[in-house]
Amino acid sequence: QINFGSVFLGNVPVHEEVHRCAGQIRGYQGCIRDFQVNNKEFFIIDEALGGRNVENCNVPICDYHPCLNGGTCTSDAENWFCECPKLYSGKLCQFATCDENPCGNGATCFPKSRRDAVCLCPYGRSGILCSDAVNISQPSFSGTDVFGYTSFLAYSTIPNITFYYEFRLKFQLANHHSALQDNLIFFTGQKGQGLNGDDFLELGLRNGRVVYSYNLGSGTATIISKPLDLTLHIHVVHLGRYLQKGWLKVDDQKNKTVTSPGRLVGLNVFSQFYLGGYHEYTPELLPKGSGFKNGFQGCIFDVQVRTSMNQEFKSPGTPEGHPNSGRSVGQCKDSPCSLIKCRNGGKCIESGSTVYCHCLTGWKGAFCTETVSVCEPEHDPPPLCTHGGTCVSLPNGYACHCPLGTTGTYCEQG
Repeated sequence: QINFGSVFLGNVPVHEEVHRCAGQIRGYQGCIRDFQVNNKEFFIIDEALGGRNVENCNVPICDYHPCLNGGTCTSDAENWFCECPKLYSGKLCQFATCDENPCGNGATCFPKSRRDAVCLCPYGRSGILCSDAVNISQPSFSGTDVFGYTSFLAYSTIPNITFYYEFRLKFQLANHHSALQDNLIFFTGQKGQGLNGDDFLELGLRNGRVVYSYNLGSGTATIISKPLDLTLHIHVVHLGRYLQKGWLKVDDQKNKTVTSPGRLVGLNVFSQFYLGGYHEYTPELLPKGSGFKNGFQGCIFDVQVRTSMNQEFKSPGTPEGHPNSGRSVGQCKDSPCSLIKCRNGGKCIESGSTVYCHCLTGWKGAFCTETVSVCEPEHDPPPLCTHGGTCVSLPNGYACHCPLGTTGTYCEQG
């Protein structure tokens, strides 16, 4: 066993004795991530007795090579941008044919070809040129489109979320396959990216389970629900945190809890509150802290939050319920059966994206509007003609026309 008086990371305090013994000393320049002595892990910041000129080590966004079409990424401590070659423009140098932008109302123009452009509509707009207004009460998210863009809503920063918060929301999956992907439901972070060491709060789907994570600055706490019951049409999520302890309840599953590592108890986040996706253009730039690669596919609605047990739940945004921005978000479609009117007592049946009418006895057709003839196999009871006899409908019942060599009411005799 060795008893250390003090252990210094990176550099040592400058004293005359140090100079005499060691000559010129240069401090370490770089990042120290983990510190362990005799199998005991030390939290570098939390357990330090003092320090100077130390800041959080962030991975530069340019390391992910976000610029397209030969663009050059340049970054400083806080921001990054792409220097684009000629004929290209946009944050990621992704625009080539949008010099004469035909899109209206602040839509994002994307070059589908050298002659055609696609308009990615902002929140509240739809149509080919985003000229049509749409009232959105239940947002519908399409995940990542073929152009690499994610649909999302961005709300103002949620205030007073440091020590206590509760969220509740409902979501509806676009299909069962989307539950198995890494889909982001919501996110807010210290710098909007959730890089290693930053505070963040996120919720998402992975492998058919709801995943809730938060980092207070001293390590990530994560709760994973049981597999979702995919026969449910709508899923309900209720989650919260008080100081280090968090909890998650999904549908009728039991409440699950977790305690975050380290000593820190406050969540310090300053970015906007993102719902369904993120404001960057490609899935590779989704928040690193969450590890989710795709935007949500389906509907997210009835999102409410409170930051005190004595408060009422409120919708995010300023004013309440109003996002600051959004992209490619539509109104969640009604149940497919709301567009189908089955007649004559028929019942509408949904099976994922498949929808059909289950008709009562005596009726058939897509909407149960056609009668079933007594000579059809679907009739109850079915016709009893045998040995190849032909059923012929009569005003009262039917008759069997028998082939050569047979006779009888049902052609049953040779």
